[in-house]
Amino acid sequence: MESVSKNSQLTWDRVLRPGRWVRDVVDQLAVASPARLAIGSFVGVVALFAILLILPASMRDPDSVSQSKHIANAVFVAVSAVCVTGLTPVVTEEYWSDFGISVITAGIQVGGLGILTLASLLGMAVSRRLGVRQRLIAQQATSALNLGQVGTLLKTVVFTILTAEAIIAVLLFPRFLFRGESVGDALWYSVFYAISAFNNAGFTIHPGGAAYFADDPWILSLIMLGVFVGALGFPVVLMVAMHWNRPSRWDLHTKLTLTTTTAVLVVGMLLLLLFESSNPATLGDKNAGHTFVEVLFMSVMPRSGGFSTMDVADMNQSSHLLMDLMMFIGGGSSSTAGGIKVTTVAVLVLAAYTEARGMQDVHVFGRRLTESTIKLSISILLAGATIVFVGTLIMLQISEEPLDMVLFEVISAFGTVGLSSGVSAAAPESGLYCLSVLMLIGRLGTITLAAALSMQDSMRLYRYPEERPVVG
Repeated sequence: MESVSKNSQLTWDRVLRPGRWVRDVVDQLAVASPARLAIGSFVGVVALFAILLILPASMRDPDSVSQSKHIANAVFVAVSAVCVTGLTPVVTEEYWSDFGISVITAGIQVGGLGILTLASLLGMAVSRRLGVRQRLIAQQATSALNLGQVGTLLKTVVFTILTAEAIIAVLLFPRFLFRGESVGDALWYSVFYAISAFNNAGFTIHPGGAAYFADDPWILSLIMLGVFVGALGFPVVLMVAMHWNRPSRWDLHTKLTLTTTTAVLVVGMLLLLLFESSNPATLGDKNAGHTFVEVLFMSVMPRSGGFSTMDVADMNQSSHLLMDLMMFIGGGSSSTAGGIKVTTVAVLVLAAYTEARGMQDVHVFGRRLTESTIKLSISILLAGATIVFVGTLIMLQISEEPLDMVLFEVISAFGTVGLSSGVSAAAPESGLYCLSVLMLIGRLGTITLAAALSMQDSMRLYRYPEERPVVG
């Protein structure tokens, strides 16, 4: 009996040995370079979903396009789904089969959770505790302030996503039934749009996209709410949930995120109303109530939502430029949104204001910002602007579209927004691959990419004499 038990144990050890070897390799890579693990994981998952979308079963009509074009479309949409962007060169409900749309939905959900967050949660579920190495992985994925917060933050990530998606789906379900859908279709539409909205993906499966629901304030409001909460960031959701009735106990990150988000939303809404209220192709012929809902909706979407009730190509160039800025800013840190993040912009504005006033330290909400935070914000801004500039130059060479439209599409890809000026649909295969790289960079983050590419940290043991050049 004892020998049988030993033999069973040896057999079980042999089965688990490959898994343990993989775990050890991942642990070593997490300690050596969490950023490289992040990039490797995302690329690997994108490749998996791209392979699934390349399969003939993913298409409604496998003979409608050439094989090379289909591969480019599949790679583009796989990146767009996993990076929760929403850009697509094809009409989703016409090009992809039910299986293909299911693959896209799964990609959105995996991308929203975050590959590394999901891996860390699985490790925690198996071991019943979160070790230091797993915390390093999760910290890279969630940008947690310290290792001690990671366990709580990871639970909040999953709980928030699944709970919010369930609530949105439950509220959408009766509305789809009221619109005449069958029970099965209403359930599927509710789940799909709940996942797409909260994860800021922007994918739609109805003709015309979100414009299909332009006359339905209930559906638009729920989609808008999902996008807004999803773009706040999990640290903010965690803090507000813990101290919802005591704003004085909110940390600086939460206060900066909520304040800057509100300011960007209000300013964007007022300017969009000013720019589009006289445009007959967008809001010119609509009543006040309808105009308010659509302007509010279109003010929330550039944060990274990607849904649109208006044809971007019909909007004024002033609106394009405004939305360029809003998409570049993006949403909150550690959220499903992209862009350089609202806290980065807040820090830069505060630093400029402090310099203009001749003060030495940057103060906000009774706290002093560190010099490293300001330097990091400047680095993020410069890196993001450089990526957008280079991407725009490349796309101008590849496509024959005007600068206004190309710049809009590039920023939408980098900010993982999903709003489109039509460039993606008209782009050649090389253009699709270029935009795919921009989406991947935007999702991973400029700082993560820079950390992964740097071989090692360097530290000088001396400092040069200080001298201030003439600036400005």
